Amino acid sequence: MKALVLSGGAGTRLRPLSHSMPKQLVPVANKPVLEHVLENVRDAGVTEIGVIVGAWADQIGEVLSDGSRLGVRLTYLRQDRPRGLADCVRLARPFLGDDDFVMYLGDVMLPDGVARYADQFRRHRPAAQVLVHKVDDPRAFGIVELDPDGTVRRLVEKPRQPRGDLALVGVYFFTPAIHAGVDAITPSARGELEITDAVQWLVTSGAEVRASEYDGYWRDTGQVADLLACNRHLLDSQPRAVAAGSVDGASELTGAVVVEPGARIVASRVEGPVVIGAGAVVEGCRIGPHTAIGPGCRLVDAEVADSIVLADASITAVRGLRGCLIGRSATVSLSPAAGSRLVVGDHSRIEFAA
Repeated sequence: MKALVLSGGAGTRLRPLSHSMPKQLVPVANKPVLEHVLENVRDAGVTEIGVIVGAWADQIGEVLSDGSRLGVRLTYLRQDRPRGLADCVRLARPFLGDDDFVMYLGDVMLPDGVARYADQFRRHRPAAQVLVHKVDDPRAFGIVELDPDGTVRRLVEKPRQPRGDLALVGVYFFTPAIHAGVDAITPSARGELEITDAVQWLVTSGAEVRASEYDGYWRDTGQVADLLACNRHLLDSQPRAVAAGSVDGASELTGAVVVEPGARIVASRVEGPVVIGAGAVVEGCRIGPHTAIGPGCRLVDAEVADSIVLADASITAVRGLRGCLIGRSATVSLSPAAGSRLVVGDHSRIEFAA
């Protein structure tokens, strides 16, 4: 079985950060979302992976290279502009050949992995198997309607009057039968080839299409609030590990704090779960729970909690940062009370009035 990971989206809901980086490379617990995805695919026993990339192809390639660091082999497939998920399957046909494959959206977080569902697919091998999760508002998702035996009856994109609450989570297992469905459909009202239409074509044609309810944690990371929620979830499960860095005697660390190699904590209070990235410096600070500070950051006389701070950012003399997303090499300084929900793009400079 091969894999097709989709990483070509624009990430408009993460602006201004996504003006300068792909949303799939935004880190959660100091690791890019896309790396979490590729590790899940690898742990499901799939190492031959095609990655759909768009305008951010070079940045993604710089981070992931050939995939050997993660134990996989990556083939990059360029899509000049988004034309729908089914178009990604069409584009990847030469790579996929006649193999079964898993298609996985590159901005979806499933920390509990998909190995069990991959094994189900290998055992029973329906034409398609989709992963679903119960949601509170089915009108906001692609919804799957099931027969009593678990066979898919119908797929409906954002139904006005839902007949169920099982939403597609962004992971699909396919046999080569899906290629006939992709070839048979036409663009939707929004001008895209929808994978739901291709799967519906299989259902209508009498092919076996099944749904498996995903019972673990699931988040689409397309918005800042979702990234922060995923960051909290992952940090809650990390063990304490401080030996790799340096912590002076004037500092106090409580709870599950990770200090990566070369990081220094000086005269600071850090309340876990927190991760301090490699080479970062935290001096005279109070770092609250659920904060991920990226490699090379420098924080001096700052208070930060429930936030993601990307690599090489600088925060100086700022209080009250909470629920924030601070971009790479950004500078935030000079504020007795900056407040919460701050989103700062890469290389930006924010100076508050003292």
